[in-house]
Amino acid sequence: MSTTADLLIEIGTEELPPVALPRLAEAFHRELLKRIDEQQLAHGASERFATPRRLAVRIADLALATPDQHHSRRGPALTAAFDAEGQPTPAALGFARSCGVELEALGRLETDKGAWLVHEQVIPGRAAADWLPELTEQALAALPIPKRMRWGSGEASFVRPVHWICALLGDQPLQGEVLGIAMGQHTHGHRFHAPAPIAIEHPRDYDRLLRDSGWVEPDFAARRARILEQIHALAASAEGQVQPSEALLDEVTALCEWPVALLGHFDAAYLEVPPEVLIETMQKHQKYFPVLGTDGTLRPCFITIANIDSREPDLVRAGNERVITPRFADARFFWEQDLKEPLAQRIPKLAEVVFQDQLGSLAERAGRVARLLGTMADALDIDPAEAERAAQLAKCDLVTLMVGEFGSLQGVIGRYYAERSGESAAIAAAMAEQYLPRQAGDQLPATPLGQALALADRLDSLVGVFAIGERPTGVKDPYGLRRAAIGVLRLLIEIPLKLDLKHLLQQSAATFPATIQAPAVVDEVLGYCLERLSAYYQDQGIASDRVAAVLSLGLSAPADIDRRVRAVEAFSHLPESAALAAANKRIANILKKAPASARQLNRDALQAAEEQQLAESIATVEAELQPRLASGDYRGALVALASLRAPVDAFFDAIMVMAEDAQVRDNRLALLEHLQQLFLRIANIATLQH
Repeated sequence: MSTTADLLIEIGTEELPPVALPRLAEAFHRELLKRIDEQQLAHGASERFATPRRLAVRIADLALATPDQHHSRRGPALTAAFDAEGQPTPAALGFARSCGVELEALGRLETDKGAWLVHEQVIPGRAAADWLPELTEQALAALPIPKRMRWGSGEASFVRPVHWICALLGDQPLQGEVLGIAMGQHTHGHRFHAPAPIAIEHPRDYDRLLRDSGWVEPDFAARRARILEQIHALAASAEGQVQPSEALLDEVTALCEWPVALLGHFDAAYLEVPPEVLIETMQKHQKYFPVLGTDGTLRPCFITIANIDSREPDLVRAGNERVITPRFADARFFWEQDLKEPLAQRIPKLAEVVFQDQLGSLAERAGRVARLLGTMADALDIDPAEAERAAQLAKCDLVTLMVGEFGSLQGVIGRYYAERSGESAAIAAAMAEQYLPRQAGDQLPATPLGQALALADRLDSLVGVFAIGERPTGVKDPYGLRRAAIGVLRLLIEIPLKLDLKHLLQQSAATFPATIQAPAVVDEVLGYCLERLSAYYQDQGIASDRVAAVLSLGLSAPADIDRRVRAVEAFSHLPESAALAAANKRIANILKKAPASARQLNRDALQAAEEQQLAESIATVEAELQPRLASGDYRGALVALASLRAPVDAFFDAIMVMAEDAQVRDNRLALLEHLQQLFLRIANIATLQH
C-alpha cells in the first residue's frame, strides 16, 4: 500500500486583483509548504498555479501521515523511587500518575551515571487528510492581503469572495471546509467558454483538464509566454515590433485565463501628439501593447489581449478601437491647447501652486534651485544664465493640461513644450533629465545642465524637508527622500561629479529663508545620505565593512569615497590584507592604551634591525604613495602598502613596543603611529572583517 499521494489545493474565487496575483500565488505556495514542512509531512516537488479566478498548489508524493512521535520522559532516580524495602515512594507514584500509566508500565534507564525511572511513549502519526484543511486555512490567513472582504452571511474573509475549493489527496477528495466552503473535487473552467463544473479525478490531471476542457491556462508563466508569443507574431505581421514592459505583461497575464491577441488600429493623425502620451494612454488605461516600427517610432496600431476566443473577433477589435479614440482625442486637445502658450508664460502660475506649506510655492522653490545652480555653475561647467532659466522653467509643465492628465509624464512633456517654445536644446533636455534617475537602475542625465538640475532639485528637497522636521521614519517617506538621497549619490558617483556633498548641502541651505534654519540640518542630511551607501554597495556585492572603513574617515565627497571603497574592496582580496588589517587593529589598540603625547619619530634612535627595516620600508612606500594619492589611485596605493606585510610581521614578532625605556617606547609608538596614518590616508582597514 502506498504511503504517499499527490496533493491538489485550488481556491476558486471571483476575479483577483491583477497586480497582486503573482505575489498572492507565490505566498500561498510558500505558506502552505511551510506548514506542511512544520508537520514533518515529507513530499516531492511542488507547483503553483494562478489565474484571475484561482490560486492553486500541487505537491507530488505527499506523505499520507505525519511520522510517529517517540517521547521519552525521565523520572526520579531509582534510589529516590523506592525505599529500603523496595516499596515505591511518593515520587515514583506521582511520576507514574503524571504520565497516565501504572507504576509497572514504567521502564528503567541505566547509564554510567546512575539509573532512573523512565516513561517511553509512541504517539502515532496523524493522517495528512486530517491536517490539510486546517493547514490550508492557516496558509490563506497568512497571505499579504491589506484589506479582506466578507461575503454572504458567514464570517470568512479573503481578498475576494470564494466560490469553490477543489482539494484532492491522490484520487480522494479531502473532507472538511476552508473559508466556510466545503472541499470537493470539482473546478471550474472559463467563465464563458466552459462554465460547467469539471471533475478532477487526480491532481496530476488538473492543468491538463483545465487546458483541454476548461479553456483555461492555469500556469501563470505558460500563459505569459503564450501572450508574448502572440503579440510578437501579430506585431511582425504588421511590419512592426513590441517592447512590452514586464509590469504590463504581468498585469495582462493576470487579467485573462485564455489569452487571444488582436491587432487594432487608430487614426494616424493622432501621431502628431507626443508618442509617450499615446503609449501611456494605451498601456495604463487600456492595457494595450503599442506597436513600434523597426526604427522605434510609434505606429498607428496596437495589440490587445482578449480573455475569450470570440467567434466574431472583428467586433472585439472594433470595440477596442472605438474605446481608445476618445482618449486620444482628449490628449490631442490638451496638446493643442497647451501649445497656445509658451512655456515661459506659465512661470507666474507656479506662485499659485504650493510645494509644501512651510517651504512655499513652486515659484519659491524654483528660485532656490536657481540660486543653488548659480553657485554650482563653475564647478559643473554650465552657463549660469542658462542654468537659472532652466530652474525657472523646470516645473512649468506641472501647470499644463497634459501633465494634469498624465502626471507620470512630467518632465517629458516639459521637454516637448520647451522645444516648441524655442528654448535651447540644453534647457529642453534638462526638462526631462531633471527627474532622472526615477527609480533604482534607471539611467542618469546625459547633459551637464540636466545633471546639475537633477542634483539641485534633490538637494533642495532633502534640506528643506529635513529643516521642517519631516525626516523619514520607518516605512514612512511621503516626500521620497530615500529615493532623492540615492539619486544624489548616484549622480555624484556614477557620472561622476567631483563635488563635496557637505559643501553642496551648505550651499542649498543658504538659499532658504532664515526662518527655516536650514543650515542647522546640514550634518543630519549628510549623515542620512551617506547611510544609504551601505545598501548601495551591497547591491553591487561589496560588503558593508568596506564602506565603513572609508566613511570612518569623515569624508563627504561621494566620487572620492567611491574610489576608496572600490580600492578597499580590491585590497580585501589580496593575500596580505587579512594580516595587515589585523596589524592595523593591533596598532590602534596599542596607541589607544598608550598615554597621549606629541610623538616625533627619530629614525636614528631605532635600535633593533626589525624596527629599522620597518622604518626604511615605510619611507620607501611613502615616496611611492604621494603621486598615487595625488591622482586618486587609491587601489595602487593600497597595493603599495600591502608590501609592508613582511616588515610589519617581523616587527611584531621581534619587538616589544611598550619597552620600559620611555624614549625607546615613544619612538616605537611614533613609528606605529606613522604607519597607521599612511593607511588612514585611504581608509581605516582595521575595521575590515575577514
